[in-house]
Amino acid sequence: MDSVASRPVTAIYPGSFDPVTNGHLDLITRASNIFDKLVVAVAHNLEKDPLFSEKERVEMLETATFKWVNVEIDVFDGLLMDYARAKKAGVIVRGIRAVSDYEYELQMAMMNRKIEPDIETVFMLPAEQYSYLSSRLVKELARLGGPIRDFVPANVQERLSAKFK
Repeated sequence: MDSVASRPVTAIYPGSFDPVTNGHLDLITRASNIFDKLVVAVAHNLEKDPLFSEKERVEMLETATFKWVNVEIDVFDGLLMDYARAKKAGVIVRGIRAVSDYEYELQMAMMNRKIEPDIETVFMLPAEQYSYLSSRLVKELARLGGPIRDFVPANVQERLSAKFK
């Protein structure tokens, strides 16, 4: 048991991050304090029509997370459990804002457990001020010319402003 307890734990925080918000950064901050290594994995998701390219999302994340030495930004495609095995991760981190998130995330966590029983899913709640925040809402607000300064890092605010000029 001691060897398991002393083994470094790698966690993966997957998502589209289109764009990264302060809510995402809140979870990244707290997860990086819990786990030895945190891989923030940008999903290559063809079902969604992203506003930002994978390259842009990675760049925004790298800029926003450069101060955390144990945080790595990566892109993945395909089955999350295959990616987690390849990264030798023991944990998947997922953010839960509302009951509707929980229902969806529970289904995914149970399916992932069936596929790979040795990888745990950890649900994290955002700080209260980010409990309603989503990338979708930020994009909508930016598209309509609303104030987004309090919801995203400065580099993301600049990129969103450029997209909707």
